[in-house]
Amino acid sequence: MSKYYVNKFLFTVDRDPDYLDAYTKDPKKFVDHWEEEIGPKLSDSETSTVNALTDDERAALINHDYVALFEMGAHFFLNLTLFIAIYDETWTLEKGPLSFQREFGARLQHWRDKPYPSVAT
Repeated sequence: MSKYYVNKFLFTVDRDPDYLDAYTKDPKKFVDHWEEEIGPKLSDSETSTVNALTDDERAALINHDYVALFEMGAHFFLNLTLFIAIYDETWTLEKGPLSFQREFGARLQHWRDKPYPSVAT
């Protein structure tokens, strides 16, 4: 897994309302766009060709599969905060405060007795 690249995606999208909106509305289109235009940018004038998402990473991002991302070693906090931004308001309206966070935790219960995956890049 390119933990750096996945974490860059999570960090970048979570901090830009336009990216977050585009990712929420059409994940596949946005992930494709991010890989081509946003992810490779190092600065306004520099790009990199070194990093790329794996097929599994791409699928997890497109499917909003935060459990798979966690299991692949995505940074826990970056993973959680991005999906809170996407789902918290809807879940709170439907099921009450912190309902998405509880769901996130419940879906990761199988890790309760295991060491967390390394987030080292």
